[in-house]
Amino acid sequence: MTRQPPLVERVGARAYRVPTPGPEADGTLAWDATTIVVVRADAGEVSGLGWTYADEACVPLIEGKLAEVVRGRPLCDVPAAWTAMQRAIRNLGRAGLVSCALSAVDVALWDAAARWLDLPVSRLLGRVHESVDVYGSGGFTTLSEGELAAQLDHWVRRQRLPRVKIKIGESWGTRVERDLERVRLTRDKVGDDVEVFVDANGAYSAGQARRVAERLLEWGVTWFEEPVSSDDLAGLAGARFPGGPDIAAGEYGYDLPAFARLLPVVDCLQVDVTRCGGFTEWRRAAALAAAAGRDVSAHCAPNLSAHAAVATPNFRHIEWFADHDRIERRFFDGCLDPAGGTVTPSLAQPGHGLTFRAGAAAEYAL
Repeated sequence: MTRQPPLVERVGARAYRVPTPGPEADGTLAWDATTIVVVRADAGEVSGLGWTYADEACVPLIEGKLAEVVRGRPLCDVPAAWTAMQRAIRNLGRAGLVSCALSAVDVALWDAAARWLDLPVSRLLGRVHESVDVYGSGGFTTLSEGELAAQLDHWVRRQRLPRVKIKIGESWGTRVERDLERVRLTRDKVGDDVEVFVDANGAYSAGQARRVAERLLEWGVTWFEEPVSSDDLAGLAGARFPGGPDIAAGEYGYDLPAFARLLPVVDCLQVDVTRCGGFTEWRRAAALAAAAGRDVSAHCAPNLSAHAAVATPNFRHIEWFADHDRIERRFFDGCLDPAGGTVTPSLAQPGHGLTFRAGAAAEYAL
């Protein structure tokens, strides 16, 4: 007789605000703390864990609107729960915080279902790769030359990462010469054998972006992320040229139509599992990209992204973002080690293999 899965009994959430080591900024935003919203889903004897990097406003949305449509559903029918949540938020608007909240719940449900089945999430999703590539990400515009050099040294010398990314587009694209000087410093520091990526976070105008892209060839930059706003489709298209760096965008993709709009104008589609709609929507976004002949790259949340990554045929690399890496290593047991430039999610641990260290997070609770 087939064993029936338990019903989802409870979905709860809590937010934690973690200060950064110092002031941080990219081309269009400055911050001094990062907020993580952690979700727990209980079903029978198992619990699942999910999270998103978003505002604490997600908490009442998760414990109210989303929890009420998930409770009572069979644990293993995660896509059905996702569909119910997606329909329930119709009048709230899908993009932004609502999608972040939905993502965290979806991840928690997949984790709980995988634990009940005694499978890794990556195997439940359908594992394709044994391991996937990662790149070090940070290089904030607020770093001094010495601080940037130290971060690059940590990635390349200590962690042996063959790919690194820094922020450019400082002060909404008004300090282009400093941007280029920091790219030169990066190339000098990491040497010729390490790939150099840059991220403008939408700071440049279309004309600036094209001119900067051409200059980046001097230092062998192969990845130019959000040279203009991801809403400026013509600007993204204009930054692409034969032999130029790959143009990437998608971290603010909250639904499939957003990804569909980006695919014709980018070389690689970024997807954030904690924003796009969780593992459920990640799979559909990756399929869209595959149909367009594009690879997928994971934006941030590295320890969750790894499980979706190894289950994605057209996958390129994970952004091992400094802020999220620091928080995840502090709050969760079972984190992956990016040393050497690849990660391999365990096949021995059920779910995503991470457990929340409530005591370590308590002082940061909101």
